[in-house]
Amino acid sequence: MKTARGKRASRPTPSRRSGRSRFGAAQGHELAKLRARLAEAQETLRAIRAGEVDAVVVAAKKGAQVFTLHGAEHAYRVLIESMNEGALTLTADKVILYANQCFARMVKCPLEQVVGSSLRRFLCADDRATLRLRLKRADPSGSKFQVLLHAADGSRMPAHISLRPLARNGFKSAIFGMVVTDMTESCRTEQLLRALTQRVVQVQEAERSRVALELHDNITQLLCAILVRCQTLARQLSPRGGPMQAEAIKLRELLGQAAEEVVRIARNLRPSVLDDLGLVAVLRDTSTEFAKRTHVTLKLTCVKLIARLPAEAELALYRILQEALNNVEKHARARHVTVCLSQRGDFVQLAIKDDGTGFNQDSRPAKGNGEHGLGLLGMRERAAYVGGALQVKSVRRGGTHIEVRIPLPPPVKMKNSRAKGLGGSKGIGRQQRDWAAFDSNHGCFLMLPADISRGVA
Repeated sequence: MKTARGKRASRPTPSRRSGRSRFGAAQGHELAKLRARLAEAQETLRAIRAGEVDAVVVAAKKGAQVFTLHGAEHAYRVLIESMNEGALTLTADKVILYANQCFARMVKCPLEQVVGSSLRRFLCADDRATLRLRLKRADPSGSKFQVLLHAADGSRMPAHISLRPLARNGFKSAIFGMVVTDMTESCRTEQLLRALTQRVVQVQEAERSRVALELHDNITQLLCAILVRCQTLARQLSPRGGPMQAEAIKLRELLGQAAEEVVRIARNLRPSVLDDLGLVAVLRDTSTEFAKRTHVTLKLTCVKLIARLPAEAELALYRILQEALNNVEKHARARHVTVCLSQRGDFVQLAIKDDGTGFNQDSRPAKGNGEHGLGLLGMRERAAYVGGALQVKSVRRGGTHIEVRIPLPPPVKMKNSRAKGLGGSKGIGRQQRDWAAFDSNHGCFLMLPADISRGVA
């Protein structure tokens, strides 16, 4: 235990001896002693402030007295003050009892103005409510959450907070310890990664469009030409040709199937109907093709939107539906699927629900079977790219429900909108209640394998 010794200063006794020289020498000697003791006192105060002293020994008439500095734990104090994260202790009323210099630098406020103030002054309204709830329901093992710190100069900083209740130590109210981590660099890195992901998606879509165009303009045309020549050859063969004519007919059928498969691949790579007719039409075609190929009952309900979405939003919704149906076909083993496109206020919502096996959202995908997890990650990234959000709810043997919401673009002001039938709430309400689906009477269409075989779409 380090100690510091202090002595009471004795009053100097003036010398009664005559002579200026002797008096001046005594005065200089006393002045030197006072300066030395002053330097010793200053060094003692510095050591106390730096946490280097655990106790102070003061010489008095009754003997030496020892004064212990309560809570002077040098190692922990140095650790907290030297860490690159903010450290706080605060009461249940959110009053800051202690803060290190790092937190003061985060909020760009002098430390003496931070200590004793309320943490609420550095948080927005939503984060204040979150903090109040966390303090009220404090978990002894600690809790973590994200906030946006408001600095004294008006700037804002994303931060990660770790909160944990501390021992009362004689305090009447509960005391909480808090560690604040600056997330600025992490958020910047996340933004860069997201921008890179979006750029990769853009390049991927451009490559898909190029490949789809090549398949449509070259491979499909070549297969059709071969199909016509094969059909001509089959007609020229004598009916008595027997096996040769049968082979020619079989070859013609295989070429027709190959041409249809190439068209399907090209359509999945980049459907031209999406660019020409819009989102509702491509959802119809995709659902019809899925039900016909997999023999899974699919019910599609689409609301007629007031206006077309931006091309990026339509493409994102189409890709999300495509990936969801792909997961249903490969993993879910579902018998019924429902797809609903609706408008909820200022958002367009696409909901996809199946009655398949489902999966556990908390568990990681098995080794060698990570396509399902990557598919969900890709859907979330596509939704975030256009400013939307995607939610997935799934349980084992309880099916999967995927819901994506994308904000509508701001309305474009047009002159004479009433004359064109676009102004006025009644007209808009009627357009929202119109249903664009296969069955105009019921507002939806039901595709069954039997219906498809009879040509009912």
